[in-house]
Formats: sequence, structure tokens, C-alpha cells
Amino acid sequence: QVQLAESGGGLVPPGRSLRLSCAASGVIFSYYTMGWYRQSPGKQLEAVAAITGGGSPNYADSVKARFTISIDNAKNTVYLQMFSLKPEDTAVYYCKAGVAASEYWGQGTQVTVSS
Repeated sequence: QVQLAESGGGLVPPGRSLRLSCAASGVIFSYYTMGWYRQSPGKQLEAVAAITGGGSPNYADSVKARFTISIDNAKNTVYLQMFSLKPEDTAVYYCKAGVAASEYWGQGTQVTVSS
């Protein structure tokens, strides 16, 4: 059974950094595509970053050069390192694991960027 648990969200001022974690169980990273998504109030769910085992990561244009997705196989954890945060990055961030026609989601973690 796949379970995902995000953590690391919080309130930070603009320009600061934050690292989100997604602890995954029941996932073999080499088979799955792992992704981070976010949703702001009144906006649609947005894909932020994704990585497939052994493949290159992909990023939304809005976060390129500021966010980095990575996988720690030893800890069964996917990270989203966020630099130079902006108020428009404020959202609930979700972790997703996908393989074939199946997808699994975490419960989300709130990131608020505000002075």
C-alpha cells in the first residue's frame, strides 16, 4: 500500500528558502514518477516539479532555477528544495506518486510566503 506524507511547510518571508519532504512507503522510486504539485486558493492545481527514477527532473517555468526536486532512496523520501521564495509561491503543496494508471497523493503541507 502506497502512503505519502508531506512535511516542512511553514511561514517564511520573501527571499527565504524552505525544504519540503515527502516520506513515501510502498513506493519503488525506479518505477514511479514522483511529483510535487501546489494549489492556491481560487486557483487550479499546478504541477511544480517531477522526477522519474533515473530520469531528469522537470519543472514548471515559474519555479525553474529556484526549486530542486530530489530523491533520497535510503530514506524513501522525495524533497522539494525551494529558494528565493515569492509571495506567489504561497499554496498547499502536495506530493504525488504515479505508476501506469495509478496515482497516490499525500495530504499536503501549507507554504506561506509573506513578510
